[in-house]
Amino acid sequence: MHFTYEPLPTRVVFGAGSREQLAAETERLGIRRALVLSTPGQAERAEELAAQLGDRAAGTFSGAAMHTPVSVTEDALKRLQELGADGLVAFGGGSTTGLSKALALRTDLPQLILPTTYAGSEMTPILGETQEGRKTTQNTPKVLPETVIYDVELTLTLPPAVSASSGMNAIAHAAEALYAQDGNPVVSLMAEDAIRALAGALPVIVKEPQNLEARTQALYGAWLAGSVLGSVGMALHHKLAHVLGGTFNLPHAELHAALLPHNIAYNAPHAPEAMHRIARALDAENAALGLYEMNKKLGNVPALRDLGMPEDGIAQAAAQALEKPYPNPAPLEQDALLELLRRAWSGQTPSSQTPEEQR
Repeated sequence: MHFTYEPLPTRVVFGAGSREQLAAETERLGIRRALVLSTPGQAERAEELAAQLGDRAAGTFSGAAMHTPVSVTEDALKRLQELGADGLVAFGGGSTTGLSKALALRTDLPQLILPTTYAGSEMTPILGETQEGRKTTQNTPKVLPETVIYDVELTLTLPPAVSASSGMNAIAHAAEALYAQDGNPVVSLMAEDAIRALAGALPVIVKEPQNLEARTQALYGAWLAGSVLGSVGMALHHKLAHVLGGTFNLPHAELHAALLPHNIAYNAPHAPEAMHRIARALDAENAALGLYEMNKKLGNVPALRDLGMPEDGIAQAAAQALEKPYPNPAPLEQDALLELLRRAWSGQTPSSQTPEEQR
């Protein structure tokens, strides 16, 4: 057995009520004037965090947006410079974390993240930015947050529908980690446990949003999923999600949920061990169908067309996915990709054919 595993150095503070450690953690990072980031919908909570920080808060910026538009980052950078901030505190989901990372890339300031969803990007050195309808990603330690505070109480107000799609987004990270080109046994253990924790918790959360035990398990699973996302490379599923999200501005988590079963089906013949582990974690006989059925159980939108993707965008998306492909277990073939996208666009069940059989 030969493998390489390099844990990332992010400090994790996990537990109900752990947001009370915010001031101590900013002090630990040497932050004297933090810029508190959020989306417009979380502006009030951002102000509350700034008040909690007291003299350690420089101010707030509540313009974070989906897919991290460069124009928003430029506005936030002006605000940061005007206030003389020397650190970043991000409150929210992947949009806010993305903005924090984009600012860290440009300033090298320390970041402290308080996640309120299951996005997982807070555990990665990956940044995706959108400009002129194209989403590009890069991997650099400059954008890896220094500290993440996982307070399960911050997820109790996350609506059931958002919890469901965000949770499937996290499962996507773990599923692709199981067949990553640079995978290893440690990552595989974490990935399978992430899927198991999320698959068990999400159906409970949809019915009982205030269930603290289920919320804790889901956040634990999201942390594991984010950790493996930051440790190994992703494959076709994430490439397509980046293409579709950046080109058509589709909602990030819902897009991941709708796409995932079809990408897993595409790769299934070429990654049997990964499929076995995914199915085992889901307590299902088939990995792709198990994910498709989980989407139905959770009430996630199954069809890309219902998320706003135009039918005439299918060919464009397939072409872009082939331009700079990510390493993937199954060969990337145009006809097979078109079939995958047609099924995802219409919300059909995942194909049971291999890419070779679809030719």
